[in-house]
Amino acid sequence: EVVANMYYGFAYKDYFHADTSKKLSLILAAEEHILNIEDGKKRYINEVTMLSQTFAIAIPHEKAMDVKDEVAFFQAVKARLAKFDGTGEGKTNEEIETTIRQVIDKALVSEQVIDIFDAAGIKKPDISILSDEFLLELKNHEHKNIALEVLKKLLNDEIKVRERLNVIQGRSLMEMLQNSIKRYQNKIITAAELMDELIKVSKEIVHGDSEAERLKLSPLEFAFYTAVANNDSAKELMQQDKLRELAVVLLQRVRENASIDWTIKESVKAKLKVIVKRTLRQFGYPPDMEILATETVLKQAELIAAELNF
Repeated sequence: EVVANMYYGFAYKDYFHADTSKKLSLILAAEEHILNIEDGKKRYINEVTMLSQTFAIAIPHEKAMDVKDEVAFFQAVKARLAKFDGTGEGKTNEEIETTIRQVIDKALVSEQVIDIFDAAGIKKPDISILSDEFLLELKNHEHKNIALEVLKKLLNDEIKVRERLNVIQGRSLMEMLQNSIKRYQNKIITAAELMDELIKVSKEIVHGDSEAERLKLSPLEFAFYTAVANNDSAKELMQQDKLRELAVVLLQRVRENASIDWTIKESVKAKLKVIVKRTLRQFGYPPDMEILATETVLKQAELIAAELNF
């Protein structure tokens, strides 16, 4: 009843009489309806999970079998909404849902893995998921809340990949994303404005990738480049080519002087700190930014310790 009440104003029972072509559009509309409710996604997933547990215990009681189609529908919508978070719910819930699948319409809750594009009813892009064409498709998508969930999930995944290699880029992009989402949650900006801000974040990601290519830097070299180019003083005092060369030399010297377990050896860390400072001075790095840059470079080195190929 709690779950059914969340569909107030939405005729979800039409699903059970719809033809196959209409069913997907009804599930998408149901997703959009739930996402339109304040904190709807989280509440819905929690309520359907509890309903699933109760239903699994009640099977094969007659009253449970009477509502099996509705439970199946709720499960189908939940599975798609949960995909936007990309988090599993553990073995217990999987076992519960397996039990349910044994007694409900298999055409409704499929064993097939649902990816984020299936969940949103969007064709997977052939080239880049952050291409202008794909972003425009999301912006003009019929179901605005679903489009937002897709873009939030895609951006979050893209940023996490960069966070594993690049301290500055990963932190900056994640702050942009989280700040925009927080402003939307606090009703400071509208859904349309959030979409525009998320598109800006995606363009920042693309810009960072293209800048690395333009500078002819590998991902690791570019990570050190962002570490030393992350302040106005350095950009004003030093030419871009000089900063580029500094980044390449820093990576090379870190590789030459770091041992396999250097991140837990204070003596090696101290030695690297001296080497980084000396290298910054050698290239004429702004003295007032030297301490911060040294710490950032060392953080960057620690982040990619496993990638240094000792």
